[in-house]
Amino acid sequence: MALLQANKDVISTGIKQFNALLNQQVFSEPHVSEEAMMTIVDDWVNLYITYYRQQMTGTQEERDRALEELRQELNTLSVPFLDKYRAFLKSL
Repeated sequence: MALLQANKDVISTGIKQFNALLNQQVFSEPHVSEEAMMTIVDDWVNLYITYYRQQMTGTQEERDRALEELRQELNTLSVPFLDKYRAFLKSL
């Protein structure tokens, strides 16, 4: 079953906003550990899921599937960010 267009639009908005959040991050002293940054990013993902949950439409199954797709997309976006942070830590 395909996602509803309204949910696709919400997912697209969430992805753009999350990407903007990641791009705004500046790595500087004092730094946090890699594990702490992973926790922070996971918290950001959960925050976005909680926020966008309210904007999903359709049946519970459709909303759940859309939220799972949003979670996967946000996790995918966070991988290069965390790689960049690891590189920053190694450069110290």
